[in-house]
Amino acid sequence: MNNLKLEPTNKTPLIDCNAEVGKLELEGRSIPENSADFFQPVYEWIENYIEKPCQKTIFEVKLEYFNTSSSKCILTMLKKLERLHSSGKSSVEIHWFFEEDDEDMQEAGQDFDVIISIPFKMVPIEEFQRN
Repeated sequence: MNNLKLEPTNKTPLIDCNAEVGKLELEGRSIPENSADFFQPVYEWIENYIEKPCQKTIFEVKLEYFNTSSSKCILTMLKKLERLHSSGKSSVEIHWFFEEDDEDMQEAGQDFDVIISIPFKMVPIEEFQRN
């Protein structure tokens, strides 16, 4: 299975989906013009990955900001990973990174944690490394 890597822009996050190690990363800002179109390759990658996953899958979310339409897309990804987790083929964990003083991003992670039945690890950090 191929990996998927999309480089970040001012409006879109880094996306790094690695099938060999079972790791998906979302990092940066997510305010694309059309979130559904932007995240479509990720949905397809997850669907393919579900067929032959690693024993353990980690989804790291390191977003400093995302808009409402991106939030819906993140939820879609989480629901796909929840399906994988409940299948028993892979233990899935979500690692939600947020800056210690960013209550909005912390609450967003907590909201997703309530909705999704996958182990959620909230990871406070001092600040994101910006390029």
